[in-house]
Amino acid sequence: MPARSRARKRAVDILYEADQRSGASTADDRPVTPASVLAERLLHPGAQTAVPGYAVEIVEGVVAHTERIDEVLATFSQGWTLDRMPAVDRAILRMGAWEVLYNHDVDDAVAIDEAVTLAKELSTDSSPDFVNGLLGRISDLGSALVE
Repeated sequence: MPARSRARKRAVDILYEADQRSGASTADDRPVTPASVLAERLLHPGAQTAVPGYAVEIVEGVVAHTERIDEVLATFSQGWTLDRMPAVDRAILRMGAWEVLYNHDVDDAVAIDEAVTLAKELSTDSSPDFVNGLLGRISDLGSALVE
């Protein structure tokens, strides 16, 4: 698996973990957020290898733009609220939306393909089509969606 693909998978893992633990608190009573999970993984990677730099960039980018990313996803996910989506799909879509909207070093088609591949590996049978359609629509509108 190429390095950027591994980094994307790791970023999705961190975003997913934060989503799943969002009602909990850290040891010092701060709420669990993607930033706090990332900080934990950077200090204590556990059985995994160190967090790749591009995974850090993705998570930090998603954190910096979460409000707008979630607004865009909610606007264009016809018939699906963010809360109704599987948590892994939310993590994949947040990563993909950040790459499409904010990371101009990655071609939109590559970002979408990588997100679809992760949806195939990690989620339901219908998730790849959903991820492809939603990120494709976001890509079509592109810079008009970035405030």
